[in-house]
Amino acid sequence: MTVILSIKPEYALKIFDGEKQVEYRRRRIKNASKVIVYVTKPVGKVLGEFEVDDILCADPEDLWEQTSHIGGISKKAYFEYFKDTNRAFALEIKNVRRYEKERELKDYGLKMAPQFFCYV
Repeated sequence: MTVILSIKPEYALKIFDGEKQVEYRRRRIKNASKVIVYVTKPVGKVLGEFEVDDILCADPEDLWEQTSHIGGISKKAYFEYFKDTNRAFALEIKNVRRYEKERELKDYGLKMAPQFFCYV
């Protein structure tokens, strides 16, 4: 299935540059095979997409050990994001494609950015 994820500009750019090869999430996203990347404000546009190779699940410490070298995020920011949770998820990214022309959420039938994710 295809999902739209809201991703901060700094992390979205790292995905498109190939520096960030996993996208961390606090919640499980079931059956995601493709992600449409909505870049949050101040960009506020859909800039591209990627395929999901696998979805990893572990406690935050173990997931950090497995993925920190490809996570594109500082250790401090990572553990701040996963504080107060005992499960962490990472979408393994492959086949990244940046769109030639920016798109709007309304192109996908959405009026506002998804807080976590949205199936389309």
